[in-house]
Amino acid sequence: MQVISAQETTPIKQKFTAHNKGKYFIAFGGNREKFTDSDIHFTGNNFDFTVNNAAAVDKPKGWQVDYINPGRFTIPQTNMKFGYFITDHYCIALNIDHMKYVFAQNQTATVTGHIDLPATEPGSIHNGDYNNTPVNFSDGTFLKFEHTNGLNYVHAEISRFDDISKIFRLGNTDKFQINITEGVGAGFLYPRTDATVLEKKEHDEFHVAGYGLSAKAGLNFNFFKYFFIQTELKGGYINMPDIQITYDHSEKASQHFMFIESIISFGLIYKI
Repeated sequence: MQVISAQETTPIKQKFTAHNKGKYFIAFGGNREKFTDSDIHFTGNNFDFTVNNAAAVDKPKGWQVDYINPGRFTIPQTNMKFGYFITDHYCIALNIDHMKYVFAQNQTATVTGHIDLPATEPGSIHNGDYNNTPVNFSDGTFLKFEHTNGLNYVHAEISRFDDISKIFRLGNTDKFQINITEGVGAGFLYPRTDATVLEKKEHDEFHVAGYGLSAKAGLNFNFFKYFFIQTELKGGYINMPDIQITYDHSEKASQHFMFIESIISFGLIYKI
């Protein structure tokens, strides 16, 4: 009769990090952005003009308690993500990238178009025809333009994850694991635009303004099975043909540009 040892009958416990299929994850973090110059077209009652090659910057707040304050966490530039692994290597996720876009106020840019406001309106000081005419925007009477209550890119994403721990000779990945990830996404822009055009009253409400496309790559560092830090570099294209600028919905702006976004986020991964 064959004797089977206890060692032979005891199954080897598989590491939590060995497979991803069926796992959920959530993450929250911050970002910095850069934007390409863009032509911003403004149309409305008695004006139709384009600011050519307008420069813009982001609006970082630095590391602060607002990131974890439920009443103020949208003040910094933040990222939220919720996802699910459909296979060991592929996951789908819903992302909200809360970026901030600020028209550089101290710039001089050329303007093309015309302005013919009634003389009773303050912005009428800028009346005239413009043909690639240089305009200094420093005093803010011509234009102030920001997506600072959110250049909100709401998008779905599909990503691939690959464990590269062996490259670094990491034995127990349940204690520490390194993954490389890359993915693509698409979604819509839901900004709250702070715009003062020719000193008209601003329209500061959330509004679906257009769409975005993106691609990203990054590193995922898993700690003690359930916790991770993820760094990403994301680039993409944003097209917003319907930006509300005043309470008259016939007065609008439009623009399209490329962006690049660096992200660091902290998350939790689990299996139900």
